[in-house]
Amino acid sequence: MSDDFKSGHLTQQDVARLLADPSPNSRTDLAAKLSQQFDSPELSQAERKLAEDIIRVMVKDTVLRVRQTLAENLKSSPSLPRDVALTLARDVEAVAIPVLSVSTVLTPADLVEIVRSGADAKSTAIAQRPTVPAAVADALIESGSERAVAALVANEGAELGEQSLGRVIDRFGASEAVQDPLVHRSRLPITIAERLVAVVSERLRQHLVSHHELPSKVASELILQSRERATVALFTGESDEGALDRLVTQLARTGRLTPSLLVRSLCTGDIAFFETAMSRMANVPMTNARLLIHDAGRLGLKSLYDKAKLPPALLPACRIAIDVLKETPYDGEPGDRERHRRRVIERILTQYEDLAPEDLEFLLAKLGDMMQPENAAA
Repeated sequence: MSDDFKSGHLTQQDVARLLADPSPNSRTDLAAKLSQQFDSPELSQAERKLAEDIIRVMVKDTVLRVRQTLAENLKSSPSLPRDVALTLARDVEAVAIPVLSVSTVLTPADLVEIVRSGADAKSTAIAQRPTVPAAVADALIESGSERAVAALVANEGAELGEQSLGRVIDRFGASEAVQDPLVHRSRLPITIAERLVAVVSERLRQHLVSHHELPSKVASELILQSRERATVALFTGESDEGALDRLVTQLARTGRLTPSLLVRSLCTGDIAFFETAMSRMANVPMTNARLLIHDAGRLGLKSLYDKAKLPPALLPACRIAIDVLKETPYDGEPGDRERHRRRVIERILTQYEDLAPEDLEFLLAKLGDMMQPENAAA
């Protein structure tokens, strides 16, 4: 090897030596040194061109170790020619994964092409990149394996919108490997969180039935209560009308927009959700729904309630909850929502003096009993 190359300067003699030397060890050593010097600001334009020519030869080397050495040392290079990066990315996994994991030279279209090739380990490496553009994320969601998608949703640097996350649940909603990192993302759209609650609840129902010998009906009721509590927690304090509308639409479409869920929302002071739900269920504009709900008289809420075809037994509970919310707004102090909830329940209980519940679950169970045909008729 020439003294010029040892000092950082590349010559034609180095190229000739590279092409002529049959030793894999020598070529591997040269690949490491060349790669380490590739981004040096001391290289002249001619030297850089020469270095690129040598690298283009070496990425086709039949010795895997030579190509691996290039990939490991050039994976973060911003100067790496895109065609060279693509050659490495299309190579066997041991060569491709270092480049696919971090190279900024590869374009989103390049990454999508690799994902669609179907190689699981390569897709997983792409899913774990520091940033994953939306187009690449969507390609992974559509054609990636369970492992790749689990890695994607665990990556906070991945651009995952509401529709993309919905597609994740469509494909892998039953996968615990995907559920866990998805649940633990720093932020989820409210519609996605609600769908996850439903998915996880179904899994829990199966566990209760199979492991604790619970009758299926009892288990389903327990899950419904758990699901509705979790759903209320999701939209508590949500002020984005668009998000609430999408959530209500989703709940209605899946049969989860229940009367008990509306009572829960009012008992926790979430009038915005109640307004959105009533507008949807009664099929009236939001402005009209609000006017009827907050009508100073008694007929406005009743007319809307009847139009929504909700059970008559729950109307008094809804009316009391709305009255309490008007009379005692939140004080902004810690625990104000819990204090409001208790006031609502206490007021509702005065209408049903034979009950002595300690929590919302008991109240709703009793109100549910009152909605049975024989009680409703009475």
